[in-house]
Amino acid sequence: MEHAPPRIFDPAQTAAKWSRARDRQRLHGGATYLTGAIAEDIAERLEFMRFEPKSARIVGDAEAILSDRLSKDGVIVENASLGEFDEAGTNDLGKFDLIVHMLGLGTVNDLPGALIRARNELAEGGLFLAAFPGAGSVPALRQLALVADGDRPAARIHPQVDNRAGTALLERAGFARQVVDSYPLKVRYSSLGRLIGDLRDHGLTSSLASPAPPITRAGWERAKKAFESMRDRDGKVTETFEILVLTGWR
Repeated sequence: MEHAPPRIFDPAQTAAKWSRARDRQRLHGGATYLTGAIAEDIAERLEFMRFEPKSARIVGDAEAILSDRLSKDGVIVENASLGEFDEAGTNDLGKFDLIVHMLGLGTVNDLPGALIRARNELAEGGLFLAAFPGAGSVPALRQLALVADGDRPAARIHPQVDNRAGTALLERAGFARQVVDSYPLKVRYSSLGRLIGDLRDHGLTSSLASPAPPITRAGWERAKKAFESMRDRDGKVTETFEILVLTGWR
């Protein structure tokens, strides 16, 4: 008897925040630098590997950076948006030479199942790449949340996958070969509001199934004061996004 995966994230809330992020980017010029950096990195990896697919599924390429490059090379590209693509419902067996999932796999409840389905949708010799914030991400935000909550800390930061867990997940999914690595993206912020706004632009705010209580006004004041104490000589606060990259071959 199969057991349902733990419900860590609220799927409806997750889809809604991705939708809001697209609206913020399209209508209000919201930040896209994380998605852009991830797309550029994946493009460089494909070039380094000299991997030349004929067909590809790209999920989460908000600026179409990777999709446009592949299309110009004659690749048949199927694009999907985060929050609209159903990782649990796809069933295109052996259809793609390349599958790329950008930014969103960290908020999938059944991550092992999503990886198994991705592998099954690859043709023989096909390549799977996923990149999303992993363990070690947003340490400044984590510290600010603890300060805001005071003596009643709440779960506000999503659980994060580390390199060892990523390798185990790819092995469990049945990929013939696996490589897992990570790299830091460091971003400097002038205000706490800018940090939170950029997280919303990228769809990286909380979608936990058991949400934490709202931060009180006093909590926000403590967080703002803590942010001020973290400023460097240039008046900025550095936040780190540790991008975990899962690579698997069918």
